[in-house]
Amino acid sequence: MPPPTGAPRPAAGPAGEAAADKRRRIIEAVWRIAAERGLHAASIREVAAEAGVSVRAVQYHFADKHRLLVDALRLLHDENERIARSRIRFDPADPRGLLRDVLDEFLPVDAQRAAALRVFAAYYARSLTDPALAAVFLPDEHPLEEMVAAILAAARDAGRAAPGLDVRLEADLLVSAAVGLGGDVLHGRRSLAHARRALAYRLGTIFGDGPGGAAER
Repeated sequence: MPPPTGAPRPAAGPAGEAAADKRRRIIEAVWRIAAERGLHAASIREVAAEAGVSVRAVQYHFADKHRLLVDALRLLHDENERIARSRIRFDPADPRGLLRDVLDEFLPVDAQRAAALRVFAAYYARSLTDPALAAVFLPDEHPLEEMVAAILAAARDAGRAAPGLDVRLEADLLVSAAVGLGGDVLHGRRSLAHARRALAYRLGTIFGDGPGGAAER
């Protein structure tokens, strides 16, 4: 992603690499603060202290706090997508397993996913009172739901899912359920095993092998 308008463009060579490394340190500081204390605590001064850089360095690399928060969010999305792609088995012959892996990305299965979910939760809370941030955090498009709907449609058309399945509504329900269950696991209100059983139950009804279907991991 090219540097945002108004932000200094890192030079090529070692100086550019040093600048990119410093931007990354600053952004990772935003993630840590958001996950541990909430996005309201991510002031320029707090971010600088967490990153081990000066306030002037943060202001040099990011035009203002909004730009810092937006860039940190976009990089987190990119990182999550890259890591998720390395984990998910894209096997068109196993749509149920594919959906299970996709939905697992919304559960705090490991430290990386737990931290990312906490950061996203912090952004969601901030977006409720920050329209400019909400425009970035909650875009009009719904690519995840569309992907889940496409997987379901392919399974339905191949006779592997319940006939007459409304794939768009099912996609909305599955994604919303995974997000909500992931939040409950983070809060300790439900166990990870329970969240996975609940999602497996729904997938079992979708794929016509009964509630829960085959034994899930």
